[in-house]
Amino acid sequence: DLCFSIKSNEVIGFLGLNGAGKSTTLKILACLLEASTGEVIIDGVNLATAAVSFRSKIGFLPEDPPLYKDMTVTEFLVYLGQLRGQSKSETIAAIPTVIQKCQLQGKEHQIIAELSLGYRKRVGIAQAIIHNPKMVILDEPISGLDPYQIVEMRDVIKNLAKEATVLLSSHNLTEVAETCDRLLVLHDGKLIA
Repeated sequence: DLCFSIKSNEVIGFLGLNGAGKSTTLKILACLLEASTGEVIIDGVNLATAAVSFRSKIGFLPEDPPLYKDMTVTEFLVYLGQLRGQSKSETIAAIPTVIQKCQLQGKEHQIIAELSLGYRKRVGIAQAIIHNPKMVILDEPISGLDPYQIVEMRDVIKNLAKEATVLLSSHNLTEVAETCDRLLVLHDGKLIA
């Protein structure tokens, strides 16, 4: 029973304790779960009737990034770009921009398993934006990161908002307040602030 609006290119934080409904809400917005009632309208499209076609406009990073750790960063991004409907040449052309946005310079040919948690999170964001989506959804993008990595991730997220609407979830009030334009506070599946 949530009702809210988000403007284009805003960075919106979903804040709440574990179990508040943040991840469920983000999965509905990412077209991974169907809303049990009501309507979800993104960019004029009702997701109940067009979720499959709208998925190409969304980039999603779950809390635990689904990475193929035996691949290099570039191999992984080429693979994911093609899964999202891009040609191999389109994906290869997009990789330098994505690498720069996610601050992965120098890691392009490294095996993902050899990367630190912070860099693996960035690879997760890179796979979420390789197809240039209009909306990027990040579920707990800073969980497990050290303070230095959190500051770097904040920069990555702010850069994403130059070209996409960014939604992220966290239970860390300080971090969400530093990173987001606006906060939506959830508790027991309800929007309370």
